[in-house]
Amino acid sequence: MPELEAPAPSDPRVIVSGRSTAENLTGNWRTLRPSIDAARCTGCLICWKYCPEACVALTEKVPVIDYSYCKGCGICVEECPTRCIGFAPEEAA
Repeated sequence: MPELEAPAPSDPRVIVSGRSTAENLTGNWRTLRPSIDAARCTGCLICWKYCPEACVALTEKVPVIDYSYCKGCGICVEECPTRCIGFAPEEAA
């Protein structure tokens, strides 16, 4: 059983990867996949602004989601003013 009275470590234990972000693809644990309905998208780019992982690429009209890094957090779905972004189960994509 761990000691509850033990002092906290003086320095945090952080593991730094020697690989680049191109090699550290982080979208593999997503269970829900966001998708953009191009017909309803106004190109406001709110999804791009709020994406915490910078997975939304800017385009001329409809943004594109990079699923290699998208974790399916749903912030883009919640923030979209036109509700043109929806979720689907990952296995259905």
